Amino acid sequence: MRILIISQHFPPERSGNASRIFDMSNHLQKSGEDVTVLSPHPNFPHGSFNRKWSFSESKKVNEINLVNLLAWQPNAKDPGFVSRMAYYLSFPMHTILWILLHHRKFDVIITSAPPIFTGFGGLFSKVLFRKKWVMDVRDLWINASISLGFLKEGSFFEKISRMYEQGCYSRADLISGTTQELGEDILRTYRNIDENKVKVTPNGVDIELFYPVDVPKKNQMIYAGNIGHAQDLENVILSLKKINEKFDLKLIIAGDGDIKEDLMKVTSENGLDDLVEFPGMVPRESVPKMFSESLIGLAPLKKLKTLEYAVPTKAYECMACGIPFVGCGEGEIRKLAETSGGGVIAENSADDIAATILDLLEDPQKMDEMGKKGRAFVEKNYSRKQIAAGLKENLHNIGTEKMNIDYSDGIGYAGSE
Repeated sequence: MRILIISQHFPPERSGNASRIFDMSNHLQKSGEDVTVLSPHPNFPHGSFNRKWSFSESKKVNEINLVNLLAWQPNAKDPGFVSRMAYYLSFPMHTILWILLHHRKFDVIITSAPPIFTGFGGLFSKVLFRKKWVMDVRDLWINASISLGFLKEGSFFEKISRMYEQGCYSRADLISGTTQELGEDILRTYRNIDENKVKVTPNGVDIELFYPVDVPKKNQMIYAGNIGHAQDLENVILSLKKINEKFDLKLIIAGDGDIKEDLMKVTSENGLDDLVEFPGMVPRESVPKMFSESLIGLAPLKKLKTLEYAVPTKAYECMACGIPFVGCGEGEIRKLAETSGGGVIAENSADDIAATILDLLEDPQKMDEMGKKGRAFVEKNYSRKQIAAGLKENLHNIGTEKMNIDYSDGIGYAGSE
């Protein structure tokens, strides 16, 4: 099968979705599929890449056909609204032009969202060329934007966005969400969506890259990923005051994002510069060692109803590296922590985060047991190779009643290899 994947992010970018789309593409390609990925010239985190103005560039990446298309490239770390929207919109408009010229080169199209605009290419392919279309949905972008204050509920932009998403969900052949709650939320929010075409394809983790590395432990906990508005990292930083009354513990916040400078300011204002390190973006290959030498990993989501569908990739990565994770938030992340035994959920306050972390630090045997349980859990249920195999079967079965690869309980794998 000739598969076209449209994604706003792809390596050498180091976002969670860049690695996820790479792993998905890589495993599909290795399994015998012919995969092409459309992505803009690397630009995320914004300002960390030199701008490129070539119309398109094609190359092979692990036998994947990668085509980087020209799109607007913000150079500010936290772009303004106009620059950000130009980035989000110019790329999908260019994908439409590419598809118009190359539609005979693929059989099925996968569009990965957010941003929601990547669906332009899928909608265009479906309506004009009758291509099979899979919507890979990682995030309820509109809901999250409203809850985080970036979009006004009931605004013209929200109404137009909802109408567009309704059209996409209605026409897609398969809606592939990362969690069960996300799929259910789509069915609750949008009308006349066939529930049989809504499947769960989790984020998962590359267990061959992320594994327990035999290195000495350091008195540190770690967050590695996007430093964005949905993460409750400010309360994690403030929890260090109480933690360090009893235990000498540092915090590593690796990555980049919109609120990094705000967090650095919070750190300085509270006299915590000696306890918090911001190493910036690090190579993906270095992250397993950083996890393995840490005592605890962090996956702190803000406690918002609109984030209850979410499970951060770093939670899977912590478990794969054999360390317990401390998370915040409700819904799917709490379900993962409780079901796996590899994590624990704290309330969204500095005091409760501190108390939760101190409970773990005072029981090294429990932390070791949680680390082992987490590793075993992701090996059994959340290997990206295994997940790609399920996606592949559903791709081949689109249009039939055989789409039976699902993680409908948010755990196990039906029909796995």
